[in-house]
Amino acid sequence: MKKDIHPDYRDVVFQDVSADFTVLTKSTIKTNDTIEFEGQTYPLYKVDISSASHPFYTGTQKVLDTEGRVERFKKKYSRRK
Repeated sequence: MKKDIHPDYRDVVFQDVSADFTVLTKSTIKTNDTIEFEGQTYPLYKVDISSASHPFYTGTQKVLDTEGRVERFKKKYSRRK
């Protein structure tokens, strides 16, 4: 294996800025910010959305059918008896 060609794989804290959620994982992402997490200092990367704030994972996703598209589709393509 060649030396000095691989990125630095290290522990990094990802912090969701829209929710009070942080997770410690390994990554090669480059960042200059640091954070004190569980008694140690780690590099910090801030994200806008994560599983703690994404509507699909939180169950707050809403499907709006304001124009009756489903009903029009069913009416148009339903088999008539």
